[in-house]
Amino acid sequence: MVSVGSKSLPSRRHRTIEEDCLMGERGKSSNNHGERKKGMQRKDHKGSRGFDGDSSKKNQSGGAPNVKPASKKQSEFEHQNQFVRKEIDPETSKYFSEIANLFDSNEVELEERSVICGNALEETRGREYEIATDYIISHVLQTLLEGCELDQLCSFIRNSATVFPAIAMDRSGSHVAESALKSLATHLENPDAYSVIEEALNSICKVILDNPLDMMCNCYGSHVLRRLLCLCKGVSLDSPELYGAKSSKALAKRLNLKMSQLDDNTLEIPHQGFPDMLKYLLSGLLNCSREDRKYLQVDQYSSLVLQTALRLMLKQDEELLEIIPLILRCNSTNKKLEGFHIETNVAKEILESMKDNSFSHLVEVILEVAPESLYNEMFNKVFKNSLFELSVDRCANFVIQALISHARDQEQMGMMWEELAPRFKDLLEQGKSGVVASLIAVSQRLESHEHKCCEALVGAVCSTNESRISIVPRLLFLDYYFGCRDKSTWEWAPGAKMHVMGCLILQGIFKFSSDHIQPYITSLTSMKAEYITETAKDSSGARVIEAFLASNAATKQKRRLIIKLRGHFGELSLHTSGSFTVEKCFDACNLTLREAIATELLDVKVDLSKTKQGPYLLRKLDIDGYASRPDQWKSRQEAKQSTYDDFCSTFGSNKSNFPKNTFVSDTSEDAYQEIEVKNTRKEIDHHPTSGFKRHREEHAKDKDEPFAGEKRTKQKKNKTSEATDKPKLAGSKRPFLSGEMTGKNRHSNKLRI
Repeated sequence: MVSVGSKSLPSRRHRTIEEDCLMGERGKSSNNHGERKKGMQRKDHKGSRGFDGDSSKKNQSGGAPNVKPASKKQSEFEHQNQFVRKEIDPETSKYFSEIANLFDSNEVELEERSVICGNALEETRGREYEIATDYIISHVLQTLLEGCELDQLCSFIRNSATVFPAIAMDRSGSHVAESALKSLATHLENPDAYSVIEEALNSICKVILDNPLDMMCNCYGSHVLRRLLCLCKGVSLDSPELYGAKSSKALAKRLNLKMSQLDDNTLEIPHQGFPDMLKYLLSGLLNCSREDRKYLQVDQYSSLVLQTALRLMLKQDEELLEIIPLILRCNSTNKKLEGFHIETNVAKEILESMKDNSFSHLVEVILEVAPESLYNEMFNKVFKNSLFELSVDRCANFVIQALISHARDQEQMGMMWEELAPRFKDLLEQGKSGVVASLIAVSQRLESHEHKCCEALVGAVCSTNESRISIVPRLLFLDYYFGCRDKSTWEWAPGAKMHVMGCLILQGIFKFSSDHIQPYITSLTSMKAEYITETAKDSSGARVIEAFLASNAATKQKRRLIIKLRGHFGELSLHTSGSFTVEKCFDACNLTLREAIATELLDVKVDLSKTKQGPYLLRKLDIDGYASRPDQWKSRQEAKQSTYDDFCSTFGSNKSNFPKNTFVSDTSEDAYQEIEVKNTRKEIDHHPTSGFKRHREEHAKDKDEPFAGEKRTKQKKNKTSEATDKPKLAGSKRPFLSGEMTGKNRHSNKLRI
């Protein structure tokens, strides 16, 4: 017996392992761990880290993953020397079961825990594959790897290096490999540990590169490989941007919804990482035949590995100019003198592959990170004269959105305009409104074709002999309007959910100068009062009203809309999205209307104070001050207005983005825009007709977002007396293999809409 303090554990066993099936033994082991805590259980239901949602399909033997290959070609990449998984003897199972029970009891001191972990890891020597791939014992092994010392961890990794790919490609073993990499990452804060960690990483990288296609094309192995790439780069292993989640920042940039000029593409690198190891690994992964690289483009899992690698190399133009041509199978000439070029036959192959789900995702990332010369070459050789054909494709239209969003100059914008603007109506009819939204956004960003874009959109929604007064209602209900057989008889759809992408298009429109958008302003302000109220109650429609109130439209036109909301401000304030609209209305109206808003909010003060957004809104509008001393409240409002008018007269201009005759908001506009984008993303994720929505098979559950008003309050300046605590963001852990799991969103062979 091995004694640790007052605890005794069985000593190391040396027995002959029989070549039997572990099915019966697993049943016995399961009983030993029936009381296992959640932290040591691996869930297999939908949204969990495991791949198999159906327990009846679990790899009960813990051996090679019983996942059906994606194609016949993938089977060629299976490891040539399949490991024969041996049975774990009962004494070993009991040994690890007692360790699990000991840790669950919480009676082990920290020093004792480290010693136990080291001794238990020593028990795995020579049997790393069998133990790591056992469905039950692998849970215990994860705990040991997370609690051991660095030298013990690196020793385990070096000892298991020869079988590391096999462990990583197993359903249970992949969790063990992941835990080992995560534990290594925790030691990067210690500069003295780099040499030891680098040696351990080098040992497993060499084995992986012997057969890199095995791991790249495996649903479990590809995920472990992506984490290994992140570790070599020195970035967080759980960064959502690296795992394909469509972040709010990416959506904000695509649609110009974030006003900050700061570059949000900068990858946060908390540790120096291992740059030489990363280059070595990437070079080995792409060191395969041209035919194999063709398959890597369209394979679901290898595509994810390549996407992660590209994001990690962001702004490293020299490396990207070497990696991207290899991925696209382009011939590279003298890079220093001529750069690379895309041959005609290769351009045709890329164009044909663009309609593949996995490859289209890969090209999106390429366009996001590509240096300017490479982007220009792809635009001229691959996309030019094919924009509309790709825009109407189920998968390729997302590539076109990325292409448009990253246009470099007005010349490219002009070429995109010539191909797509005459087909706006066709794009909207076929549900590809995301392409239209992207073109409008880049027009605003590059300050090119603004008026033409606005007119083309009017022409797409309203025929030449129709009044333009209906342009906004039709965009609000874009899917209902274009789904109507007789469009001349279409009417407002009361109670229906407003179209998310149609509302995003309108938000982009109201960023243009008022000279370009008069038809839209007239259409919105001419809507019936009940239609305005219904729009304000809709989460997407409310943002359209807010965008209009934040535009440089005339104050008289804004107040014309606000008056139609009188009598409904109290009701709107009780809704999270409506509270923002009430605040915007308050800032945009005169003293009389502000007093009317304050009166309505005072009537619902009790109910409003019980909501998330209520306390902030009540403080922002000083409803208590209005209730106790209305005259002083009016004086303060007049003083604020006077101060703002003086500011506008001194610093404002005709080109100023500040809306006239409105209060200066205490809140950072960037914070508001960021929260708005996050909420918009949630709308898109749940809306069946969104232009950006992708119904894909793997995506983690959406994170809960804090109330936006509370985030605003935290960013107040010079008003510390009104500062409030912002609730901690509730961020759930990303499920294992979130990039490959059956779920709701992207990065798998899923249906896009």
